[in-house]
Amino acid sequence: MKTWRSASAAAAAAALLVVTTACGQEDRGGGGGTDSGQPVGAAKPASGGGYGDYGSGTAAAPGGAAKPAGRLAVRNIPQLGEVLTDSAGFTLYRFDEDTASPSRSRCEGDCAKAWPVVAAEGATAPPGARPGLLGEVTRPDGSTQLTVAGWPVYRYAGDTAAGQARGQGVGGTWFAAAPDGRKAGAGGAAGTGGTGGTGGYGTPGSTPGRDSGSASGSGADSAPGAGRTESAAPPGLSTRKDPKLGEIVVDREGMTVYRFIKDSAWPMRTACTGACLEKWPVVAPVNKDDTRGILKKGFVTFARPDGIKQQTIDCRPLYTFAGDRAPGETNGQGVGGTWFAVTPQGKAVRTAK
Repeated sequence: MKTWRSASAAAAAAALLVVTTACGQEDRGGGGGTDSGQPVGAAKPASGGGYGDYGSGTAAAPGGAAKPAGRLAVRNIPQLGEVLTDSAGFTLYRFDEDTASPSRSRCEGDCAKAWPVVAAEGATAPPGARPGLLGEVTRPDGSTQLTVAGWPVYRYAGDTAAGQARGQGVGGTWFAAAPDGRKAGAGGAAGTGGTGGTGGYGTPGSTPGRDSGSASGSGADSAPGAGRTESAAPPGLSTRKDPKLGEIVVDREGMTVYRFIKDSAWPMRTACTGACLEKWPVVAPVNKDDTRGILKKGFVTFARPDGIKQQTIDCRPLYTFAGDRAPGETNGQGVGGTWFAVTPQGKAVRTAK
């Protein structure tokens, strides 16, 4: 899992992508910035009827087709440990009512709206994965769905940003997928992350449940964000005091946020594309009101030419680092002399404090 391609080499090989935005001016709308009246991207999460924004603005591809996952990755999420994500950093889930041998999906109709299926086409295993980990199953509508160790995998519409795992334990039947296809966490024995809903698949925003079998014995749900209201959840972007780097930006999970100095703000453009994004996942759009201690000027969503939507501060595109496996780590600092942690004003932290 630790074999990574060089981000700098991948970025140099990729063609420089350019998008002009209204950066340099404060975004007063609460949504994304605009250029001559043309939207640059909606910073407001949970678009598409409340089914989330998976980096392309909708939970599924146009026409209702399943959205591809690209190169899968492994991310460490507090309380769950290592989980599988798609190339944009969104957690992948498995459903207890499905079967792995033979592979079969029982999530259709409204269930598939709350739990969008992951397309099999174009998916590739994360580095270091065992041969044969990935497969596919044909759904009743004729489409093919990605399987991991035989289990069909899904995203959760309630996850509105990369790194979230709000679907963990929903209905007592939905669990994040571990890198080997098993349930993430302690044997996948997290409690219910929400009410079961029709068919036990739950709905985004449902009331968090309680787990009488939690390890602590307190009965509190062990799923991230469970047992608390949304207002008590950590903000989408905030800051923390790092002993070496000073005040730096972190995401909702406490993971360090970075900038790539080959990117630019005017015109807004990215030099991190393709394989580079496997090592440096983009920070998904965050509502301006869902922040703490962050500069609001130039806080717009970058609609990248590759179709991924990315949050910016001071019009600078933001990323996390796949090499950071736990909150508080800053392993991406100074990588290649081009990647740096970010100050609350969006500046690159080039020297230790």
